[in-house]
Amino acid sequence: MQTLIDERALSKLRWRCRRGLLENDLFVERFFKRQGAAITEGQAQGLLALMDLSDNDLLDLLLARKEPEGELQRDEVFEVLRLMRAPTQGIGNH
Repeated sequence: MQTLIDERALSKLRWRCRRGLLENDLFVERFFKRQGAAITEGQAQGLLALMDLSDNDLLDLLLARKEPEGELQRDEVFEVLRLMRAPTQGIGNH
């Protein structure tokens, strides 16, 4: 699904992605800064699937200590994880 989500859906998605663990919030915020308004429906679905995890399970995936299992073994989840795990290009870059 390459269709971009609209502004309202983006706003709802950002709200849904708020986390209780600062480390997860940093990964999520960096994802939104990089992807901006270019988030596809598929990426949104992958992100929502990840947001159903506990904070510790999500952090394990983001830090690549674990890989998706079971229902999370979907292309859109792997794509979002790849984007979220990508290192920052340098100090001061967005």
